[in-house]
Amino acid sequence: MSAAISKMMLAVAPSPVMAVTEVVGRSDFMALEKEWNTLVEATCAEPFQRHEFIQTWIDNFAPGARLSVLTGRGATGRLVAALPLMKTHGRTCGLPAVQMLSTANAHSCRFDLIAEDGAAAGDRFFAHLAADKSWDMLQITDVPAEGNARHLFRAAEAAGFPVGTWESQCSPYLELPSSYEKLLAGLNSHFRANLRRHRRRLEGMGTITVDRVTAGENLQERLEECFAIEQKSWKGLEGTAILQDVKTLGFYTELAHTAASQDYLSLFLLKLNGQPVAFHYGLTYGRTYFMLKVGFDVAFEAGSPGLVLLEEIIKDCINGGLKRCDFLGMDMPWKRDWTKQANRHDWLFIYRDAAFGRALRDVKFKWIPAARHLLHKWKRKT
Repeated sequence: MSAAISKMMLAVAPSPVMAVTEVVGRSDFMALEKEWNTLVEATCAEPFQRHEFIQTWIDNFAPGARLSVLTGRGATGRLVAALPLMKTHGRTCGLPAVQMLSTANAHSCRFDLIAEDGAAAGDRFFAHLAADKSWDMLQITDVPAEGNARHLFRAAEAAGFPVGTWESQCSPYLELPSSYEKLLAGLNSHFRANLRRHRRRLEGMGTITVDRVTAGENLQERLEECFAIEQKSWKGLEGTAILQDVKTLGFYTELAHTAASQDYLSLFLLKLNGQPVAFHYGLTYGRTYFMLKVGFDVAFEAGSPGLVLLEEIIKDCINGGLKRCDFLGMDMPWKRDWTKQANRHDWLFIYRDAAFGRALRDVKFKWIPAARHLLHKWKRKT
């Protein structure tokens, strides 16, 4: 037996201590909710892997998807790992292919394999996937730098499967000190002056109040106010506001009500003379404030209501004993005013170890980049 074959057999050999099962039916996935969330609470201080978050995403963005949820159970039958995927017949780089995709998109913020032992789960799940010959490409989106899904990726790479990564975003986050005064002391003096100036300018326009909504009979009304504000921002002009897409509207509406029922919704509205002019749609979970959606009415841009609201929210987080404010999403200057720390996220690609899989990998990571490079050089010359 060759060394290469021995290496691959070692990489994909399943372990007797974790039994892997693929869940494909919605009812079977729904039945996992309690033990799924128990696993999340024991391993991850973030809401994006919770069962209700993924369920809400599926219901709104992929209601007809063919689920392929991998679950791992220990010797006693207890759930110790989970990876929610879906299988689709689509096109990648213009070529028809069977794709295994994470149940996520840009609205998911980040995605990962949930596991007590990430390395073991990565190995076992890859062994299961390697034995399934029905897919051509596996794509896992927005995996954080220390994410467990990287163990699965490394197992595939070690087994000789074609792989590739693409950096999707670098999300700033702010570690919160014990007081707002300590935070201010570490900020740039020019930025501190800007905070004071913008607050005075907004206060000059009228009376400022901030409401924090976590639940209640008026939650739907407050949500609609937030969505209306966003449509008055640059997102409305670009056609990317929540109200402009029925799937996105359904997702954020249902998620808010579900998060409120689980006691981790944090909806903030800044009002000027009683009129809502800025909002934050956030989740407070595991002593972290997660900033999912923000927006302000551009008619009041001169007063920087978004900046004033963010300052108030950070104060509220510190007073509430939170340890981190996670800005999520892309790296942007207004986030970097508050912090220099950021978390890199990558898309992970694993291709079938076959001629077609290798061709798909080469198209995405060699041929298309080479064509773009040549086009760029040609444009510079002309």
